[in-house]
Amino acid sequence: MKQKKIEEIGIRELKSRASEVVRAVKEKRAQYVVTQRGVPAALIIPLDALVEAKPSDDEVWERLMKIGEELSKGWQSEKSAVEILSEMRR
Repeated sequence: MKQKKIEEIGIRELKSRASEVVRAVKEKRAQYVVTQRGVPAALIIPLDALVEAKPSDDEVWERLMKIGEELSKGWQSEKSAVEILSEMRR
């Protein structure tokens, strides 16, 4: 799938074309980098683009389990991490 080009738009132009820009983002999935004095300052993207990038609960749980497995390989204490944390809270 071909990536859409992200357009740059100056803050002043955005002020005058805000409705048009939001409509393009919503309907055409356009993306804009907002600049101030030529320097990138913000990104306007479709809201659901953020949701798509979020990992599922299952993916997060799988990553946590892999981290737990890696930690357990090098664990040298006779106490569990839960026991150590409980002692630290006292």
